[in-house]
Amino acid sequence: MIRSIEPILEKRTAVAAGEPEGRLTPEEGLALLECDDLALIGRAADRFTRSLHPESYRTYNIDRNINYTNVCSAVCNFCAFYRHPKDPEGYIIEREELLQKIGELVSVGGDQILLQGGMHPKLKLEWYEEMLQDIKAHYPQINIHGFSPPEIHAFTRVNRLELRVVLERLQAAGLGSVPGGGAEILVDRVRQEITRGKVLSDDWLNVMRVWHQLGGRSTATMMFGHVETLSERIEHLDRIRSLQDETGGFTAFICWTFQPDNTKLAHLPRHGGHSYLHTQAVSRLYLDNIPNIQSSWVTQGMKIGQLALLYGANDMGSLMLEENVVAEAGTVHHLTLHEIQDCISDLGYEPRQRNVFYDLIDPSQTTLAC
Repeated sequence: MIRSIEPILEKRTAVAAGEPEGRLTPEEGLALLECDDLALIGRAADRFTRSLHPESYRTYNIDRNINYTNVCSAVCNFCAFYRHPKDPEGYIIEREELLQKIGELVSVGGDQILLQGGMHPKLKLEWYEEMLQDIKAHYPQINIHGFSPPEIHAFTRVNRLELRVVLERLQAAGLGSVPGGGAEILVDRVRQEITRGKVLSDDWLNVMRVWHQLGGRSTATMMFGHVETLSERIEHLDRIRSLQDETGGFTAFICWTFQPDNTKLAHLPRHGGHSYLHTQAVSRLYLDNIPNIQSSWVTQGMKIGQLALLYGANDMGSLMLEENVVAEAGTVHHLTLHEIQDCISDLGYEPRQRNVFYDLIDPSQTTLAC
């Protein structure tokens, strides 16, 4: 029998009042996921968000996803984007094209690129350093939010270097922050079922730990709705929360539902907006030490993405001038800058642009035509 959740939600409110004993336990988090009263949980998540963010505004970012290669040595059943190293459809982006894409972003007021690829088995660390240095030489104002933990862990193997050395060299070359990609579910049973040749949970977390120790900041993510159990979703959240207790390096958390089309897991049922809003609301209540939650309108569409601001999110995520990975799985949602701003203002908030560190950006720097 699922326990009554009202005492759990009351306990959660105590944390907002500054009482540390209000932190949710894994058992209580699971009870919230097992409860189907989405409205009640959503209201609690919204109250907690407002206590953390009493500001009159909600935020968004303008960036561009640039996939420098689709060649990957791992085999992920959930990914429609990657290509095997010998696949004729594999590519490595030309430097001229990369810089052109960044120039287009800068022209509309963007301040960040999300730079990710597959785990290419041949590219050496010097290649990545030169790419970062070229970007910063041409666009010093751009933050490079790059290389997920699986990629960085793969760099250590390809180059036979210690993790700290790899991260120090990337940081010196211009890496500004690390995205939370490749987390999926941080439970090894799940990871071993849906992927092969990819970093397991402890090493994913350790990449983030060492990066934070070097003074770096990063985001945390969760892709759910595939082979994991509800308790494994909570285990994932608990591991993120524990690392945040240790380092304080996560600026934001983003979750989204698995997009099954064109993948080897296409037979699995698709999780919709109800599941997304429910899991995000529970995530907001559980991750009491992570300051920001981003909406995932890219996977959910405009309406659910907007509703996310009432279910624990305080940020609409990115305008995202380019997105390739989710698109390969058949999910294509596009919003203009005006639409993102309207999603925020229609809920009674002022839309404000921010960077990955959640510093607000002068509105005059944004080109409204995008």
